[in-house]
Amino acid sequence: MPNVKGTTAAGERGKSGLAVNQRVDAQRNRAKILAAAPVALRKNPDASVADIAAEAGVGRMTLYGHFANRAALIDATLADSLEQAEDVLGNVPLDGDPAAALETLIASSWTLLERVRSVLVVAQRELPSARIREMHEVAEGRMQGLFERGQREGVFRAELPVSWLLAVTHLAMNAAAEEVTAGRIERRDAADLIIGTLLPAFTVSEGR
Repeated sequence: MPNVKGTTAAGERGKSGLAVNQRVDAQRNRAKILAAAPVALRKNPDASVADIAAEAGVGRMTLYGHFANRAALIDATLADSLEQAEDVLGNVPLDGDPAAALETLIASSWTLLERVRSVLVVAQRELPSARIREMHEVAEGRMQGLFERGQREGVFRAELPVSWLLAVTHLAMNAAAEEVTAGRIERRDAADLIIGTLLPAFTVSEGR
């Protein structure tokens, strides 16, 4: 006669194992979708949910199981992309000479901007601007802190508001990305052009 208690325990273990496998599969599918979304959006900024699902190699209903709609997917994709960028930028050394630190930070940020840009362009069109600013707070705070230190140490021009330094930096980087996309400048030259434009404008010269 079967051991009811033992059978029940085995059944519970089986259910538990199945649940774990389902969670692992779900996590794997979510990661595949988030990795595929930037690729699909780089190919076509108007890529549909079905296009992104196909790029990820999952069904559309699987995608909807993780993201309620396209806006939610774009939001999660940008957040994931910026989180990956933060893993890199968080390790960029910003001590020492502020001008040299800014040069290093811009070079690192430019490399990451290229990866994120296709998602960011779509997000700026489809998500609230407040949400995008919120996701950029950590990176913005890092650069703001560097500008403030540079001004205190007399390296960056104190008469220029930090908010202006930040705005001009973002404009220069986005302009470089657009020029690269248009084929007017080479990708390998972009970081040097950004740095060569910003540092002379931001730093205190002997004549000032």
